[in-house]
Amino acid sequence: MNLRVGIGYDVHPFVADRPLVLGGVAVPSARGLAGHSDADALAHAVADALLGALALGDLGAHFPDTDPAYAGASSLGLLARVRDLVGERGWSIGNVDATIVTEEPKLAPHVAAMRAGIAGALRVDVERVSVKATRHEGMGAFGRGEGLAAMAVVLVHRENA
Repeated sequence: MNLRVGIGYDVHPFVADRPLVLGGVAVPSARGLAGHSDADALAHAVADALLGALALGDLGAHFPDTDPAYAGASSLGLLARVRDLVGERGWSIGNVDATIVTEEPKLAPHVAAMRAGIAGALRVDVERVSVKATRHEGMGAFGRGEGLAAMAVVLVHRENA
């Protein structure tokens, strides 16, 4: 069996008057994330990890923020399109491990729904998707609450040809 690993990273600043969407879940918050699409940093990190595993560039190369077609787009929809690219090349998704870094809001109550959102977009069992949240303990831009970051690692596999 052939195996590949990819990593993804995404960061967005917080802005007022925008919903906070992570893993397709609207998380109650006074602020959302700035971005061209729905700015779902978690979905973006997972998509970049998948693209990286197959050396297919990054999310911006496939869905540029200069294209009005992606204004306000669902990041889970974009992730599903990346899933299709993976499948078209004969690869299957093994698992996803993701971490979100933010001081607020508290994400623990929403992690199960985020896992389900990512798993649904990828068409994998939710047991293959891990989502965790951590804080920067007041240090740096994330610690000051200026924004949010998400990181993901994925494993993809295919049978030997």
